[in-house]
Amino acid sequence: MGRGIRCGLLALTPLLWAGLTAGAAQAHGIESRLSPLRGLSDQLVLQSQFSNGEPTRDAVVRLVPPHGDPLELGRTDQHGQLSFALPKGANGSWELQVDGGPGHRDYLEMPLRRGQAQLDQVSEQPQPVHAGSWLMGVSGLGAAAMLLGLQRIRRPH
Repeated sequence: MGRGIRCGLLALTPLLWAGLTAGAAQAHGIESRLSPLRGLSDQLVLQSQFSNGEPTRDAVVRLVPPHGDPLELGRTDQHGQLSFALPKGANGSWELQVDGGPGHRDYLEMPLRRGQAQLDQVSEQPQPVHAGSWLMGVSGLGAAAMLLGLQRIRRPH
């Protein structure tokens, strides 16, 4: 391998790494839990925080029925909490979404039976793969390949 190509590869290593890790660097884990509101069986309290322990403030919270449109429940307060009522008589596996902005989301699957959450069966759902982070990695690789091609053309003979 010629000296020019080696130098080009070394110069591109940070670019390649940045392109491949861009999606991972944006994501910050949110940890959420549900508990019943004292004395009310159809009302819950959501407590949400980032993985570093800081409350997830002003996050949009949605409840998504098994087959239907999401219901916006409100926003978390300064402590990362939101109290809400469940739909009366609701059944099935509902999804609770905590949306703290791009790369800051949590998804909980929550079984409901006759309008009451089965809290012992709530599970965290894996985050959907975002096309943007995948494309960022692909475009980073494409740019690196293009620059390597240019480096080859410029190499002295």
